[in-house]
Amino acid sequence: MSLPELVRGELGDEDPVARVHLGGDDELFVTPTRTLIYRAEGLLSDESVAEFPHDAERVAVAESRRKAKFSLEYGLDDDRTFSVPRGKLDEVLHPVLAGVLAAAGITEPGETVERTFRFSELTLVVTSARLVKHVGAAVWDGDYEEFHYDDVSDLDFEEGSVATSIVLTANGRHERFKAPSDSAREIRDRLTNALLAHYDVGSLEAFRALSAEADGEEDAAGDATDNTDFGDGPDPLSAEPAEVDTDAGTREDPLVDDAGESASASAGAGAAAAAEVRPEPDDAAAAAADAAVDDDAFGDTGFEPAEPTDDVAAEVAALRETVERQAEQLERQNELVEQLIAELRRGR
Repeated sequence: MSLPELVRGELGDEDPVARVHLGGDDELFVTPTRTLIYRAEGLLSDESVAEFPHDAERVAVAESRRKAKFSLEYGLDDDRTFSVPRGKLDEVLHPVLAGVLAAAGITEPGETVERTFRFSELTLVVTSARLVKHVGAAVWDGDYEEFHYDDVSDLDFEEGSVATSIVLTANGRHERFKAPSDSAREIRDRLTNALLAHYDVGSLEAFRALSAEADGEEDAAGDATDNTDFGDGPDPLSAEPAEVDTDAGTREDPLVDDAGESASASAGAGAAAAAEVRPEPDDAAAAAADAAVDDDAFGDTGFEPAEPTDDVAAEVAALRETVERQAEQLERQNELVEQLIAELRRGR
């Protein structure tokens, strides 16, 4: 797929290693050194490209109902932020964080970032050579921990009803951290496959046997040195708290005016009674008198009955034309509002 001309000018000699569609014509491009956010021309802004270098000291993510906000901090109060639709969070976080880890020298050239997992205050990054762990509100900063597969001698998983503990033995120490059970299987597969590929073995049993042989042990299941158990890590909290429906409400029906109802009922009854007692004309003379009264009604008051003219038809036609024109304007305004809502949802 071709690149927007404005993006080609910003890329220069670099090629994008990842491309994420953000909705409409908006896109995100990740290169080895930076992230570019392309915004197509819309109601809220002109066509533009924003640049976010990967040499950030801290990466944080904040979620709202519709958007996910990325914050990259570069020190000396130089913070830069961009927003994407919430449904694109994981798709954007993976390449951006991979670029930041590479710029920080945590991952080496040729090392592949396999998967990024984020569980509230726990972030796990599985690469082809190591596991990067970060605990805290930020997705990544200087307080991270890394476990190179060269230092790993065992990997185990302790399943629970709510969370699964991942037990990693590295440098003679047990490292434990919990992951939600609904994501544990994917973590297990990704981490196990990366570890086995690094040692070029086909199973965890073969990996343990290889580790035992390297340590001079005859049995991989034998008792090793006395390891320190630091206990389970922080419980992963739900990354998607339940949303509160703020649109729900109650409304009472308007009270009925009992007195008004009684008065109306009384008036209706009186009118019906009057109609019943009104004498009807019973001869031709009375009927003729009534007709004469009707004919002279306007004559007594000095008014003449209105006659239909061509002006009324013209006014009706003009009103119809005005209503049709206003309907077209409302339809156009509705299209603009829908476009505006779509742009806001894309994080503009």
